Amino acid sequence: MIAATSLPNQPQDPPRWQQALADAITDPAELLSELALDASALPAMKAAARDFPMLVPRGFVARMRRGDPSDPLLLQVLPTAAELLLQAGFVTDPVGDLDSRRGDGLLQKYAGRSLLIATGACAVHCRYCFRRHFPYDEETASIGSWQGALEQLAADPSVQEVILSGGDPLSLSDRRLSQLTTALQAIPHIKRLRIHTRQPIVLPERVDAGLLDWLAGVPLQKVVVLHANHAREIDGTVVKACRDLAASGATLLNQSVLLAGINDTAEALGDLSEALIAAGVLPYYLHVLDRVSGASHFDVQESVACDLIDQLAARLPGYLVPKLVREVPGMPSKTPVTKSP
Repeated sequence: MIAATSLPNQPQDPPRWQQALADAITDPAELLSELALDASALPAMKAAARDFPMLVPRGFVARMRRGDPSDPLLLQVLPTAAELLLQAGFVTDPVGDLDSRRGDGLLQKYAGRSLLIATGACAVHCRYCFRRHFPYDEETASIGSWQGALEQLAADPSVQEVILSGGDPLSLSDRRLSQLTTALQAIPHIKRLRIHTRQPIVLPERVDAGLLDWLAGVPLQKVVVLHANHAREIDGTVVKACRDLAASGATLLNQSVLLAGINDTAEALGDLSEALIAAGVLPYYLHVLDRVSGASHFDVQESVACDLIDQLAARLPGYLVPKLVREVPGMPSKTPVTKSP
């Protein structure tokens, strides 16, 4: 009898997270059907999705309430007619990304830190995204296999921290992430790696053994900044993903966006902080909305935002109260939002 042997070069199944992402919902009609919602506004939804396509993983949809058109998770991802309205003061580049470009996918806004647009891909298309109009085809570091960006970083000894952003940098494969970080850690003046990602929240399958092995093997100090806006985003699968990331040696922070009709109450924000700290994540920033074209219906007045922070401070320990900030183009740091005198 001839012993069975494995055939060489057999294609492997893609990782579970890639399969889940490939199966994400991209049609508003399907999302409405999944949640048993009225489809009378579907033509306007599809019109909005032509400008900024819809993308939402099924695992995230499973956390939404069926039959509830005001579900706070649904409202973050469902295209609406409001996106088609032009509003004064809402622009395509609200945070000055284009003026901060150094080429090769690098943005330089703040001293000592450079932001690398690692990819334009995300696991979810949040309707309030401040980069929904960003020219990823022109400004993504991976287009040139990182080389131009790496050369610029190596030539600037003032840069001690590299921020991986996008898109979502965890949309890259483990192999590509490893290639990038191996090159970054060879630059002597780089001390910290910061990763801005929403994937552990909306696609916790991404935090698998391969990703954790990669992250644990990076010798740089590691900070992972997550993005959750509502406590119901954080279920058991997300808690496990967060704890696994922390066990790999990463410090976990969260930044949220204050969104009308989604988390603009002290109760919602307080519940979010409690859910985050239970998962081992420290609330960091609460951003007032970046005024990007197509997202005006999410805006909350700054005076209301300040009142909400006051209410949080009265009910939570200080470390659970995020800093209320706005990003102002040209400023040397995030700008605190405070009450007018």
